[in-house]
Amino acid sequence: MMQNKFWIAATCLLFLSPRIAMAADAADWRSWRGPLGNGSVEQGNFPVKFGAEKYLWRTELPGRGCSTPILLPNQIYLTSPADGKDALLRYDLDGKEQWRAVFDSENPGKHRNGSGSNASPVTDGAAVFVYFKSGTLAAVELDGKVRWKTNLVERFGKDTLFWDHGTSPVLTEKYVIMARMHQGESWLAAFDKTTGEMVWKVARNYSTPVECDHGYSTPLVIQHQGKESILVWGAEHLTIHNTTDGQLTWSCGNFNPDGNKLWPAIATPVLVGDMAIIAYGRNDRGVPRLHGIRLTGSGDVTATNHVWKRDDVGTFVPTPVVYQGRVILVRDRGETACLDPATGKTIWEGAFPKHRTNFYASPLIAGDKLYAPREDGTVFVAGVAGDKFELLSENHMGESVIGSPVPLANRLLLRGETHLFCIAPE
Repeated sequence: MMQNKFWIAATCLLFLSPRIAMAADAADWRSWRGPLGNGSVEQGNFPVKFGAEKYLWRTELPGRGCSTPILLPNQIYLTSPADGKDALLRYDLDGKEQWRAVFDSENPGKHRNGSGSNASPVTDGAAVFVYFKSGTLAAVELDGKVRWKTNLVERFGKDTLFWDHGTSPVLTEKYVIMARMHQGESWLAAFDKTTGEMVWKVARNYSTPVECDHGYSTPLVIQHQGKESILVWGAEHLTIHNTTDGQLTWSCGNFNPDGNKLWPAIATPVLVGDMAIIAYGRNDRGVPRLHGIRLTGSGDVTATNHVWKRDDVGTFVPTPVVYQGRVILVRDRGETACLDPATGKTIWEGAFPKHRTNFYASPLIAGDKLYAPREDGTVFVAGVAGDKFELLSENHMGESVIGSPVPLANRLLLRGETHLFCIAPE
């Protein structure tokens, strides 16, 4: 099941730094954008050159999924179809499968880069929570036993999204939260992490132009005015809700004053201090929009909290990443930009080599390096220290890469179309 293309180098690495010791230093990466929700870890020495024939190990996956792996110490979790069913798999740090929890039949993806396992798992360290396009929402114990499961499609109807479901579950102290934003009844709902019982469900309906009410972004759990809250982006509104009952406490609109059509919300917001950076518009069609919104006050803050707007830079699919208090965009065609989140002003710009394929994965900052996978499986590495962009390497994985890279100690996990790769420094 596993192959090793540079055994001698890997063996030397193991003698110098055993995997058990490495695992002790491995940070948790409990959700698809990491512990700070911004896709960034700014310490460590991470690999620069790797590829389809150059890796520490790779493991063949049982099916095609687009979700991002998550980590607990000594444990890797990812969702994938397996024999036509939805599944959660656990691997050790050698890439050996330890168990899989299998659910009902998968609902395969419609888009060439979609799947029934688009949503990434999330963990609180006691259980792993998963959602699949089929509607299955479940909690799985760390030994692989299913704690509970329910089906949101059976309970609340099919989603009407034009493309495949992409929103991942998120965790508050007590609940697992799911959002559905589409044409029809949109909602935010909380389920008890221990029992799976639905605790509350609130409507989130806004009138928008065609497809602008379709949302694929993932909510963020934040502290707002000293309270645990949920930040939700979609349907041309940024909203904040109490975690206790889901009630709306803050909202900001006016993201599409010209009434443009076919603008779904895909990229998840990133936060820097009290600023939320919202990528909207259609950067893939040359119509970008980027907004800086201040998360202060309460009630409807539409008239007061729009701090800045850019209509010359943005991203449609890849979620931005944060580095040293700045926001970095990897745009859909490979252009990059670093912005001051307070003003929206450009600090530096760069670009990866042009190609006919797009960037769908969200980028990662690991150490002082930017990792950006392209649809065709080329993973670029760029240096971003010192207020400049420097292309360091172009690495071909031999298969499509849609999931986001994940840092593991000084290594990197890459989820390809058919394999899970672990990359180590040379």
